[in-house]
Amino acid sequence: MVNIDLTWSFTIAYHAMIRAGRALMFSQGYLPTTKSSHKTIMEFMRLTLGEESQSLLLRFNRMRRKRHDFIYESQNNTTESEAGSAIKTAREFIDKIVALVAEEKPGSLF
Repeated sequence: MVNIDLTWSFTIAYHAMIRAGRALMFSQGYLPTTKSSHKTIMEFMRLTLGEESQSLLLRFNRMRRKRHDFIYESQNNTTESEAGSAIKTAREFIDKIVALVAEEKPGSLF
């Protein structure tokens, strides 16, 4: 990461995960509610991915809370380590969702 805003890097990684979670919901015929949609997506992912993804989902939830503090509480204190970890977590999360959709609906990606 070169001369970038670490908090926004973190937030964008989180939003990539939210969009991937929404895409998985849509692929299975579900739509998150407008109220508390981030929590709804989190719960859907917990039910869909199961126990084997517990660690990944805990990281996702921590990211959700940190992003909330940044967006709504104006807390801008993300470290380079946190931003890098968020990007790595987002990649892992998105790869898992892409694999799941490819397995459930072969030929539906790209």
